[in-house]
Amino acid sequence: MKKTLLYATFAVALFSCAPTGHQTGGKSYKTMTVSTSSVSYSTPYSAAIQGKQDISILPQIGGFITKLCVTEGQQVKQGQTLFEIDRVNFEAALRVAEANVEAAQALVKTNELTYSSKQKLYEEKVISKYDLQVAENQLLTAKASLAQAQAGVTNAKQNLSYCTIKAPCNGVVGRLPYRAGSLVSPQMPQPLTTVSDNSKMYVYFSMTEAQMLAIARQYGSLENALRQMPDVGLRLADGSEYAHTGRIESISGVIDKQTGAVSVRSVFDNPERLLLSGGSCNLLVPTVKEDVILIPQEATYEIQNKIFCYRVIDGKAVSTLINVSNLPDGRQYIVNSGLSAGDRIIASGAGLVKDGEQIE
Repeated sequence: MKKTLLYATFAVALFSCAPTGHQTGGKSYKTMTVSTSSVSYSTPYSAAIQGKQDISILPQIGGFITKLCVTEGQQVKQGQTLFEIDRVNFEAALRVAEANVEAAQALVKTNELTYSSKQKLYEEKVISKYDLQVAENQLLTAKASLAQAQAGVTNAKQNLSYCTIKAPCNGVVGRLPYRAGSLVSPQMPQPLTTVSDNSKMYVYFSMTEAQMLAIARQYGSLENALRQMPDVGLRLADGSEYAHTGRIESISGVIDKQTGAVSVRSVFDNPERLLLSGGSCNLLVPTVKEDVILIPQEATYEIQNKIFCYRVIDGKAVSTLINVSNLPDGRQYIVNSGLSAGDRIIASGAGLVKDGEQIE
């Protein structure tokens, strides 16, 4: 089921009674009675998109590209051929290795006959034990040469297989800087291409240490947070919201010493292939708070980085220091302390009011 996140859209009952205008020295002020309500909003984090697997394709042998089997942006399956490298030298090396095996096998058979003959002569006391031991050593040497030749065949076959470069996973082919006829080698600085598995995409973002601690306290532990946190959303580079929600999958246990931030990874399905590796977006983490007091920002004023509002007490405006948290809409505050449900405050134009001013 698709979940719709609410971005700075609040359906809350802020006014227990309709705003009323009061004439005070020719000025009128709207007032409101604060009450508690629930609020849902999303906090955006700058994020980077990365394929579940971004695999750089490098040749394991040197040679000329004879065939380019894919195009940039093409969807490929695991095992599908991407490039062909000139096979002539490696086929010749395989034939040489196979010939070496045949020669080594013949040498083993010859030394087996010699050793068998020497054994009979030794039993008849025609030759010494030394001669028998020499024959045995020659047989062992021949067998070792055969094993070495067989390993050479295995190596030659492996090198020949490297002439066909295949996709290591399902994904999308990236840029193709080398074309047919290009000379490539394992030491080249730039890969032949990149295959990106984009069936699922990782979205990485960072949060501050304070934000991480707040989440840990809210859910009891980071492990509980990963299990219980609601699905997250994406706002793409064009400002649109991605149709599929994702899950926060891991939170790094190490704080970056340079930035003081913690790396967080989320995962999203990508059936329409809209998310591309290397892209950027905003990850939207939803938050739901119950029984909070919301007031409009225009009901407050600021002095030396402190936020105040005016309560109406016994018909007079009383300046009150409050502790607030910002909301993404930029129009309202969550009041953490300083006000209680039922307090009546001036709802707008707080910067024009004087402390102690009579409000009828």
